[in-house]
Amino acid sequence: MRNLKRALAALFVLLLAAVVLFFVLENQQGVSLVLFGWSAPALPVAVPVLAALVVGLAVGPLLGAYGLMRGKRKMRASARRAALSVN
Repeated sequence: MRNLKRALAALFVLLLAAVVLFFVLENQQGVSLVLFGWSAPALPVAVPVLAALVVGLAVGPLLGAYGLMRGKRKMRASARRAALSVN
């Protein structure tokens, strides 16, 4: 069973890599992004799209972890207040 899971995971990673490679090869036309007057050099369309994907994949879990920590902190504070009000 473990080998089947590993084989499926490897197949998924290879499929994902193939899709990314296909996307990069199909989007070679240059684009120059402008943000607040600053103009980036012309790069293939795939570069900023994949950069945005990577940044999103990094920021999403960080924000999720922050939300969980904040929720736990609020629950502890309310539990402390409830324990103090009982006394």
